[in-house]
Amino acid sequence: MTASFTEVTRAVCTPEELFDLSLSIDTHLESMAHSGERAVGGVTSGAIGLGESVTWRARHFGVVWKMTSRITDLDRPHRFVDEQVRGPFRSFHHEHRFERTGDVTVMTDTVTLRSPLLGWIVEPLLLRPYLQRLIRTRNTVLVDTLAHRRSDPAA
Repeated sequence: MTASFTEVTRAVCTPEELFDLSLSIDTHLESMAHSGERAVGGVTSGAIGLGESVTWRARHFGVVWKMTSRITDLDRPHRFVDEQVRGPFRSFHHEHRFERTGDVTVMTDTVTLRSPLLGWIVEPLLLRPYLQRLIRTRNTVLVDTLAHRRSDPAA
């Protein structure tokens, strides 16, 4: 079984600002500090780019997981895709879209995944809600970081 969800986030910034910050390994790590997430292979700091990969190590559901993701498509500042190339999922595809509407950039995250076993139970009841919360947390950090930069240009 395949599970999918979409999260929409709005930020007062340019698409370029939100796009670039979304590719920041350092900002991602800040947003996932609660899970002890670390970048342990590939691009481990700064911005990740097309064809590059990062291996994450984090604790979720009381278990330590490793997952390697690669940027498989990138069209700055409109869209990029990261996909699992090694890890706990049968498949994991995360598309990030950026669209300007007036002074606001709308970022749409669409995640499609397949779990390794018992997907028909695990995906809708556990994985999808959990991953949606992770994406929301990550996006809140992105928006807060951009707001802080706008209010304090020295930051």
